[in-house]
Amino acid sequence: MTIRAHYSGPGRGVELSALDAVHTVKIGAGETDGLYELFEIDAPRGHAVPLHRHAWPEAYYLLHGRMTAHVDETAYELMPGSSLTVPPHAAHTFAALTPSVKFLVFTVEGAMGRFFADLHETVPAGRPLDEVIPLVLEVTERHGVTFMTPAATP
Repeated sequence: MTIRAHYSGPGRGVELSALDAVHTVKIGAGETDGLYELFEIDAPRGHAVPLHRHAWPEAYYLLHGRMTAHVDETAYELMPGSSLTVPPHAAHTFAALTPSVKFLVFTVEGAMGRFFADLHETVPAGRPLDEVIPLVLEVTERHGVTFMTPAATP
């Protein structure tokens, strides 16, 4: 295993569109020999990923804005400087409460990066959700992501 220093300056990184949020890969699994990855998430007010679960853990660190995150049965309000961990297989979601939020997501291995890269490549940006839901569900199935709400079904 050889891990080298990796620098990603302000405004740098691979941008992956996932519905109406932008996920910027600040440190990809390729830079860490698959050990971890770091994303910067920009999401608009009201953005809410349907309640879902997957096998990889996540850690959030809010940079700006306010958001509510739900993990299993508990809701957390995050403000700048707040952090939250999401265990593997926990049902979770978030919603931006301010005009936008920006937060970091740290995760292990490369599963989240592969998932968002697949979403970016498969789901056309800017299309209404009802048009792209079948494509989203194909991607989630390929990556072991399960939606917990009826709103995610076609």
